[in-house]
Amino acid sequence: MAGKNAQGEDRRYWGFVPPVPAPILTQIAQGAEAAGMEGVFAAQVYGPPFVPLAAAAAVTQRIKLATGIAIAAARSPFETATAAMDLDHISMGRTVLGLGTSVSSWTTGVFGAPEMKPLTHLRDTVGAVRHIIAQAGQDELTPYDGVYYKADFADLQPMTPPVRPAIPIWIAALREKLARMGAEIGDGVIGHPMWSVEWTTDKMKPAIEDQLKLSGRARSAIEVSIWPWVAPNPNEAEGLDDARPTIAFYAGVAQYESFFEAHGFKKEAQACQETLRNATYIEAAAHVPDEMVRAFVATGDVDKVRERIEPIWSIADSVCLVPPAYNVSPEKQMYYQGQVAALMAQ
Repeated sequence: MAGKNAQGEDRRYWGFVPPVPAPILTQIAQGAEAAGMEGVFAAQVYGPPFVPLAAAAAVTQRIKLATGIAIAAARSPFETATAAMDLDHISMGRTVLGLGTSVSSWTTGVFGAPEMKPLTHLRDTVGAVRHIIAQAGQDELTPYDGVYYKADFADLQPMTPPVRPAIPIWIAALREKLARMGAEIGDGVIGHPMWSVEWTTDKMKPAIEDQLKLSGRARSAIEVSIWPWVAPNPNEAEGLDDARPTIAFYAGVAQYESFFEAHGFKKEAQACQETLRNATYIEAAAHVPDEMVRAFVATGDVDKVRERIEPIWSIADSVCLVPPAYNVSPEKQMYYQGQVAALMAQ
């Protein structure tokens, strides 16, 4: 873990804890703590990320526990706030609340949330969560009158006081507007795993730094956590094939098309979308060429991958290295976990 981060501090690394059987989850969480990691994230793909984090909290002492991410539209801001407070009680003050918008095909089409302006809704959620946590230890909560969330709390009984008057909120971003929102109102910015190295350094870094200046905030006011896709494998062709379905998964989402177009892969993204109308992302992976994988995933041996992602430390305070996640066997997942550990031991 040598080298310095964007603020001249020691580099910090995060891991993941998935919803797996308790003995395996315990091994992952305690292994992350023993390895000196800053913390672990739990993602919301389907279920809420607070569940595996609560289990991890019970078997660790030091590491931070972050939702990475909790989808804001999947629950009311009140439930999000109280779930974060519950996790903070269980972990004795180690919670970080990572929030994101997801895409409408999920928020509306899967979770059943009403149509909304996602950035406005996320901003409203951040405000409401902070309002609730800050007043949770008082005799009563004052009403909250947001754009989407409105509550008078008239019948709310006194709540257990929170461990802290504020829980850090990190905002996840794919494009500039959300990166700027994180720099403006968040305690941190989480870079989407699809951020290429060039997207991170040439697009998102200037946006974050500019927004901090516009908002009158110091760089130290936020944590910038970047999540690069990595497939460290001395057999680079195998690494490319392992990562290809992951790229197809995201390329098949219509709402991401403009993002892939900005990287020069509009045609390939449209082909993935067309395939997904009648098949799965596994079949769609046939439309993802090697150069598209290389644009978003650092491949090759450990030294080559380390060299590829080094530039992100010009903006990153911490990094969560993300190996191929889709259509990868358990044995291959274990292999990449070992390779990621070698990457961090630089």
